[in-house]
Amino acid sequence: MLTTILAAGADAAHKAGENPYGLLPALREGGIIAQSTFGIMVTMLFFSLYILFTKLFEQQKILNQGKRVRASFWNSNSLREGAAKLEKNSAYRQLVEDGLAAQEQHAKLTDPVEAHDWMHGSLARSEEIIKNALRGGLSFLATVGSTAPFIGLFGTVIGIIRALIKIGSAGQASIDAVAGPVGEALIMTAVGLAVAVPAVLAYNWLQARNKKISDELDAFTNDLLGYLASNGAVRPAVKGKGAPKAAATTAGA
Repeated sequence: MLTTILAAGADAAHKAGENPYGLLPALREGGIIAQSTFGIMVTMLFFSLYILFTKLFEQQKILNQGKRVRASFWNSNSLREGAAKLEKNSAYRQLVEDGLAAQEQHAKLTDPVEAHDWMHGSLARSEEIIKNALRGGLSFLATVGSTAPFIGLFGTVIGIIRALIKIGSAGQASIDAVAGPVGEALIMTAVGLAVAVPAVLAYNWLQARNKKISDELDAFTNDLLGYLASNGAVRPAVKGKGAPKAAATTAGA
């Protein structure tokens, strides 16, 4: 089916007097190998863009949640009251609820375990779950960035081999007979680079944004642990109006 479409497109271009050397002619002349290679790279590009935009949406959502936490969360009289101000599926709300659950579970332990160590481990585990979700899909971008040029190069090599065989069979060795088919085969390398470069840029950009989010989550987790370990006596400095007068409110109140 794809071969038929490419052949029809090539015939139409030829009738219109357009350049016979281009992507469509290269795919038509390259056969199933060139077409499969091109299809793989188009699929890579599609999923790379999908991952880029979905991850940007997820990251921006957590960054916005962090702004709301800094603006109002620590003005609350208790952690439960502060958590109620956050979105239901907020990453920060998950940390607060897991911290409160760990505090309640510690009282039920029969073996002597330091409350600080128990809550620290629980919060670290909850935070790592959030970070792993943010890292999801980035390995695919790294794979595309490292393999797409070689996939394109494979298509180029096959295209050059086919072109040289065709030229040898026809007995033509002039520059126009060689340069056209060989240059046409190099299109696959260009396509591979066009797929790899955006994937690498997207990977590095998303990693940098994940690092920023990770730092913010680490800071919040540390403040949350201090609040829980001190029953509300230790909390970060609150700027602006609305700060509670009583700083020693119990964590679960």
